[in-house]
Amino acid sequence: MFVHGNNLEQKENHTTKYRDAESRKYLAEIRVRYDKWKKDNEDLKGPFKYKSDSDSKIIKKRVALLNEYKDFVDQQHYAEKFDSRSNLHSSILEEFMYYLFRDLVLGISKSALIGKSHSFKDVFFRAPSYEAMVKAPHALVEKKDHDFAIGASVNAKMTCNGSGIIEDHTWDIPAVAIECKTYLDKTMLQDVSTAAEQLKQKNPDAMYIVVAEWLKLTESVNLKKYKIDQIYIFRKQKNTDREFRYSNEYIKNPIYDDVVLHCFTTVREFLTTDWAGGIAHGLEQGYLITN
Repeated sequence: MFVHGNNLEQKENHTTKYRDAESRKYLAEIRVRYDKWKKDNEDLKGPFKYKSDSDSKIIKKRVALLNEYKDFVDQQHYAEKFDSRSNLHSSILEEFMYYLFRDLVLGISKSALIGKSHSFKDVFFRAPSYEAMVKAPHALVEKKDHDFAIGASVNAKMTCNGSGIIEDHTWDIPAVAIECKTYLDKTMLQDVSTAAEQLKQKNPDAMYIVVAEWLKLTESVNLKKYKIDQIYIFRKQKNTDREFRYSNEYIKNPIYDDVVLHCFTTVREFLTTDWAGGIAHGLEQGYLITN
């Protein structure tokens, strides 16, 4: 759930890296601001399962808190000390997704999956011999990591007829998978489209969303061919290289609350309405495939 907080804690407790005085100073400064950001988000309640006139106001406040904290951590001296490989900056968006959807999801189920996920991708069976095969399934479950997911965690027991050997397996099944990017380019788009397609092969009703701060695509990209349900660019802005982002001439857009509100309402509507589908349902209508 607290992906960014865990990332920060790992850096604070690392036994070999981030031990120099400057790193310790920077981490301490970020820790103070992070604890406040986390508390403010936990104290702020909503939006919830049912629509309310206060939804927009709550999301405006959450986005204002995000912009304030993100602007602090994105300062040049922090960005240069903790580069993209450290995931310190990128994990902020992942944790924000938890605050954004927390009360909606808990209003549906207290045991729901919400947060970073090791989701079911495929299952195959690989026994070392036929004699072993009739004793136990020897199931191997392939999983795919998602930055953020809303769904269910599944516990499965498998056994062969006549055998007392039971295999326990646990995996996540996302109803909504959200990939979080600092910027979205064509290579990333192809990768997430493949992940979306794989997810929907096993869970056809799943929704797959990409959220990014900046966009790095040209008009020549045909978005219709990708298997993603929606792409949100929170800053409504094209990407620029990090070294130019700190020039005096560069104007960085804020994260816009109207984009975040659209993302939230899209997910809420999806999670709170029935997923009509299947052959029998389509036969009643006379057409089998619906969008």
